[in-house]
Amino acid sequence: MYRVVGTLALSVVVPLHNEEENVPRLFPALEEACGPMGVDYEGIFVDDGSTDGTWEALQRLQPGSSRLVCARLGRNSGQTPAMAAGFELSRGDVVVTLDGDLQNDPKDIPELVQQCAEGSDLVCGWRRDRQDKLWTRKIPSKCANWLIRKVTGVHIHDYGCSLKAFRRGLVDSMRLYSDMHRFLPFVAQRAGARISERVVRHHARRYGVTKYGLGRTWKVLFDLVSLKMLVHYFRRPLLWFALLALFPLLLGTAVLWAALAGGTSGTVLFGSGVVLVSMGFFVLLLGLLSDLALRGEWREFEQLLVQDAGGPA
Repeated sequence: MYRVVGTLALSVVVPLHNEEENVPRLFPALEEACGPMGVDYEGIFVDDGSTDGTWEALQRLQPGSSRLVCARLGRNSGQTPAMAAGFELSRGDVVVTLDGDLQNDPKDIPELVQQCAEGSDLVCGWRRDRQDKLWTRKIPSKCANWLIRKVTGVHIHDYGCSLKAFRRGLVDSMRLYSDMHRFLPFVAQRAGARISERVVRHHARRYGVTKYGLGRTWKVLFDLVSLKMLVHYFRRPLLWFALLALFPLLLGTAVLWAALAGGTSGTVLFGSGVVLVSMGFFVLLLGLLSDLALRGEWREFEQLLVQDAGGPA
């Protein structure tokens, strides 16, 4: 049912921030879920600058175990950098991401991995029966998911679910920054990846305090603005820069014409026109350089996905 292509069949990446009470339960739950699969696996726990005893609790987990990898970020950098660090350390042919609060059930991991084995490059969990507070979590999440679907055109029900399974080639190709982990289905879709969903279990939080709330809504909205730009201009940055350059070029040309027509070529008006036109050409040059750089990176991205098309089976 599973085929080992690289060093390991499966890596499970778990970002953690102030989850001291959940850590002792995480690794046993992971072993209980992955052990019966009959594949080599590893759990990669990344402490995202916790201020409680999360790191000390991680160090007490089966010292010397070859199935456990623990890493620690120097400060709280956010879920995306913690996830990127876990991706960097992972060695599995399939990489699964999982929140450290045990609201997602590790027992769903085998089904996600199997769906990858059947041909999906990315399998997204869908918390259809979500066990969270209605007004502070479920309703804002539904609104955010609707907005993201409208902006990206990728019709995933639950962008916020951290339980996802990725093929190795997709993991190696992704460039994560800011809080873009919630938009990974969009990034994968733009690369031509095959995306599917699977309904997963969801439990109410039993230990610790949630790190999410209404205060993150503005961050999501700002990220959506960035995403909107990526949707339309990621593969055509020259067009984006050309639109930015249009205003200073037109205004500068009009100012120069007015200065020359009035015989005032040596005045501040003429100098302002020169500055505006120069600014427009400078922005166009930046667009050209960005276009050349991204074309090479995008070509490498797509080649990696094509090379991995024969992943786990």
